[in-house]
Amino acid sequence: MIKKRNQIWRFAGLLFLLLVLAACGQNSNIADSNKEEETNEGEVREVAHAMGTTEIKGKPERIVTLYQGATDSAVAFDIVPVGVVESWQQQPMYDYLKDDLEGVTYVGQETQPNLEEINKLNPDLIIASKVRHEEVYEQLSAIAPTVMEETVFAFKDTVALMGEAMGEQDRAEELLKEWNERVADFQSKAEAEFAEKWPYHVSVLNFRSDHARIYLTGFAGSILQELGFEPPKQLLDDSQDIIKLTDKESISEMNADVFYYFIQEEEAEQTFDEWTSHPLWKELDAVQADQVHQVDEIVWNLGGGIQAAHLMLDDIYDRLGLEK
Repeated sequence: MIKKRNQIWRFAGLLFLLLVLAACGQNSNIADSNKEEETNEGEVREVAHAMGTTEIKGKPERIVTLYQGATDSAVAFDIVPVGVVESWQQQPMYDYLKDDLEGVTYVGQETQPNLEEINKLNPDLIIASKVRHEEVYEQLSAIAPTVMEETVFAFKDTVALMGEAMGEQDRAEELLKEWNERVADFQSKAEAEFAEKWPYHVSVLNFRSDHARIYLTGFAGSILQELGFEPPKQLLDDSQDIIKLTDKESISEMNADVFYYFIQEEEAEQTFDEWTSHPLWKELDAVQADQVHQVDEIVWNLGGGIQAAHLMLDDIYDRLGLEK
């Protein structure tokens, strides 16, 4: 009986010891987890950008975006900035972003952000663009760590920079992978559908009140190049970003297999009517092939971010009759 009682006590003691060890292990894991979290919050990263290198501590939570492509891309990251600049049209924000940006504070224009309003928001990260904000970089950096993309339309560079600055590198890689997969899908379907006719030559046309333009680069032009489109057929100088046509005798410079155009303002409607009723217009390949498409300027030119890029690609799929 005594022997049996001793066995019970030894078993109870062993069980108690195991419970104590398990509790210690759990507390150790919690401590390690808390320590790791504190380390991440205090981690200092050096982020290279168009104006140099900026140190960013931890994961920013109060972000201000100062150009349209950065605002668009922030939403793609499922992040709502505390401050954004007003849109060029559909003010204060483009319709495709309004619902996701409800309640944000507007801090002026992209070309002239309000530094005082930005400071009031107490941001811990500012996303800006050298082409727009180089002159106020020092003032912005005095408010919060600031990183700058070189331009405003290189949406993939914007996504990569924002991912690094915000501590969202994994999400940035996902977004870019999704885009690259769609580009590859488009290229394979276009080659299969149009065979020896592919790649198409393309012109992105912008009609204004006193002239017309051909966009070779910029947001739309860069995406079309990535998709595999070729430039206008009579292009002699591919070093230009924009070709400005001031008289109708130069209409032949537009010639391509497909036209995507938008009209800058109401006054330009007359320009469009006059140019497209000219005999030279009717001789263009895209006109004769019925491949002249008016597009949404906000998506094709002003949005500037990865979401606008996807919308533009959707539009191209549809207009060429390809299955998405």
